[in-house]
Amino acid sequence: MELVFDGHNDVLLRLWRTMKAGGDPIAEYIGGVTNGHIDSPRARAGGLAGGFCAIYIPSGDLILKEPGASGHYDTPLAAPLVLEPSLEIALEKTAIALRLGRAGAWRICRSTADIRQAMADGVFASVLHMEGCEPIDADLDNLEVFYAAGLRSLGPVWSRNNIFGHGVPFSYPKSPDAGPGLTEAGFELVRACNRMGILVDLAHITERGFWDVAKITDQPLVASHSNAHALTPVARNLTDRQLDAIRETKGIVGLNYAVTMLRPDARDSADTPISDMVRHVDYLVERMGIEHVALGSDFDGATIPAAIGDAGGTQNLVAALRGAGYGDDDLKKICRENWLRILASAWRE
Repeated sequence: MELVFDGHNDVLLRLWRTMKAGGDPIAEYIGGVTNGHIDSPRARAGGLAGGFCAIYIPSGDLILKEPGASGHYDTPLAAPLVLEPSLEIALEKTAIALRLGRAGAWRICRSTADIRQAMADGVFASVLHMEGCEPIDADLDNLEVFYAAGLRSLGPVWSRNNIFGHGVPFSYPKSPDAGPGLTEAGFELVRACNRMGILVDLAHITERGFWDVAKITDQPLVASHSNAHALTPVARNLTDRQLDAIRETKGIVGLNYAVTMLRPDARDSADTPISDMVRHVDYLVERMGIEHVALGSDFDGATIPAAIGDAGGTQNLVAALRGAGYGDDDLKKICRENWLRILASAWRE
């Protein structure tokens, strides 16, 4: 079994919703459930040894548009969120993560040594990530608090606008050059992340925001869960020029399992073959090199191919990549070592 360290999941969102409905999120994760994608039994069965666990504030007004007769769709950006309720939700999700750590269900990791030790011990290696920085104030005081709790990665924006920058919509076909980039507060956020050793993720930002970060960051460029725009031209995917910049900075792209970002027609159908996933990996490897490609599933945050199903099916993708000609060394890089290299760089190890 090839152990996988994954670039993105939304399991904390699912567990938070369980808590809000009166359930026990810790028991759900430890004991396992049939809904969603990640829990301890399924992660262990699929060799999902760790990953970035997102602190994401949901947008209640976002309704994804259905494709028209042409197959095209254009979902407007969700409305901006207010700081105080966003902070409350982020703290609740962080508390769930900390409680899972105390229960031994996973281990919150702050270094690559922590990640390797957790994987060696058979404990899920969780890296706390903030997907959209609505819980962070312009003075960045809250960033210090979340850092103390274990936050080591963030994306300045999700697919909506905030005080730090502008996000891309869920639209097809559409360029990621869909609006302005970073604000002045966003530039300060990136500089603070560079000083503190927090990974900056470009998965949901506009193309102009991507280039704004590229101008000032001293980290490799990272898109934790994105695919190739040349194959599936949704706004969330990366252009060839962006892929070239990621390669030049020794950065990384994590393959997103979301079917809308894999299929040539971008439809939201679980009846999407694993060959579409392999097709994107092949393209990314050819364009950037094997050292710059990893996995970023978006488990618990998107419709994924039925042939994967959930975390328990992770090795189905590994097997498909092996069948496509990727050898043991290649698979180690794609499945975990490329992420560990990036984190060691961003975290100043």
